[in-house]
Amino acid sequence: MTKQPDKIKRRTTVTREPKTRNGVTAVILFGLVAGMTGLAFASDPLYRIFCKVTGYGGTTQVAEAPAKSKIVDQMVTVRFDANVNKLLPWQFKPVQNTIKVRLGEQAIAFYEATNVSDKPIVGTATFNVAPFKAGEYFNKIECFCFTEQVLKPGQMVQMPVTFYVDQSIIKDRNTVDVKSITLSYTFFASDDQSEAEKLQTTQFITDEKDTIISREVVPKG
Repeated sequence: MTKQPDKIKRRTTVTREPKTRNGVTAVILFGLVAGMTGLAFASDPLYRIFCKVTGYGGTTQVAEAPAKSKIVDQMVTVRFDANVNKLLPWQFKPVQNTIKVRLGEQAIAFYEATNVSDKPIVGTATFNVAPFKAGEYFNKIECFCFTEQVLKPGQMVQMPVTFYVDQSIIKDRNTVDVKSITLSYTFFASDDQSEAEKLQTTQFITDEKDTIISREVVPKG
C-alpha cells in the first residue's frame, strides 16, 4: 500500500512533463516571432516599405498623374486635417475643409503654414489617411510632405498636395463602403536644422543706393 502513491506520483510526473515542454517551446517560438516582428518594425526603412506596399496605418501611395480613361462617375469626399507637434512654433491648417472628387480624377488641395517664432525653422510633415484601409488607393502625385519646409520668422506659405483616389477602391470588398476619406498631416521640427541655421546667420542690409544685399555672418566662438 505504501508504494501505490509513489506509482501515482511517477505517472503524474510522466504525463505532465511533455505538456510542460510543449508550453515552454510555444513561449520560446512566440518570443522569437515577436522579436523578429519588433526588429522589422523598429527599422525605419523596412517599416516605410511595408507601409507603402500594404497601405498599413493609412500610408498613402506615390504615383504619376492618372489616365483620364480611368475616371468614373462615383464620388468620394476627401476631408483635410492638420496638426502641429507642440515643440514646433508653427500654425498649420487646411485652406479647405473638404472637397468632392470623382474616383480616378486628379485633384489639388492646399494647406497653410505660418512660422510664429522669431527664428527660421525647418519643418517636416508626416501623414496618413483614415480609414486606414483606404491608404492603398489614395495616391499622391505631388506633396509638400515629400520635402522639408523652411519658414522664416513670421513667414506664411500655402502648400499644395495633388492626388487622386484610385477607382479600384470600389472593386475591393473591404473598401467598397468607403465614401469619405480624411487626409491628415502633422508637422514636426526637423532633426536637421542646418538650412535654418544658414538663414539665421544671414543679415540683410541696405546700401547707400537702397539696394538689398546680403552677407554671411560668421558666428562668434
